[in-house]
Amino acid sequence: MTDSTLLEQLNWRYATKKMDTAKVVPQEKLDVIIEAIRMAPTSSGTQPFELLVVTNPEKLAAIREAAGGQAQITDGSHLLVFAAWDNYTADRIDEVVDLNVKARGDLPMLHAYYDNLKNNYVPRDAAVNYAHAARQAYIALGIALVAAAEQEVDSTPMEGFDPSKVDEILDLKSRGLRSVVLLPLGYRDPTGDWLLPMGKVRKPLETIVTHVD
Repeated sequence: MTDSTLLEQLNWRYATKKMDTAKVVPQEKLDVIIEAIRMAPTSSGTQPFELLVVTNPEKLAAIREAAGGQAQITDGSHLLVFAAWDNYTADRIDEVVDLNVKARGDLPMLHAYYDNLKNNYVPRDAAVNYAHAARQAYIALGIALVAAAEQEVDSTPMEGFDPSKVDEILDLKSRGLRSVVLLPLGYRDPTGDWLLPMGKVRKPLETIVTHVD
């Protein structure tokens, strides 16, 4: 296999279990991770999610409680909360159209494409639309994990939390958002993380990849 810095970075990263409370992620590294999230691809370019960067100690403590006491939430220096749209609406899709017009010009095909999107998405059940929006947030999460590794920043993706409680803590419902996944950022504590010395566990290539020629 060809040498790859990316693969080295992915092998370096792991779901950090113990963060060093004395270390803070520098703003310039945080900015790179956030920009990578903003640049993540999404279905039809809708970007149907928002990112909350939480550093408020009281909010972090409350979110930690809503996440079963997972210490990385308060021990890390930043908590990223990916929050998806609760539904697709004509207004939200029209905002995407406006961004496209500013960047690419007022093209007839552009309007036709997003008019068709509205006709398909807006009448759907809100739960279906939220699930679709949440999947787009997960694409951004994947990009964030890679970007954090590239910056040598530790991270731990978390689904183990009560979304309704996190939504309440961050007042997401009033913004038409629902929390999807959490990503604490920080630096590993080599003396206190039981997982750090463990080998990385992945399925063998032949059991996860099928080539269809």
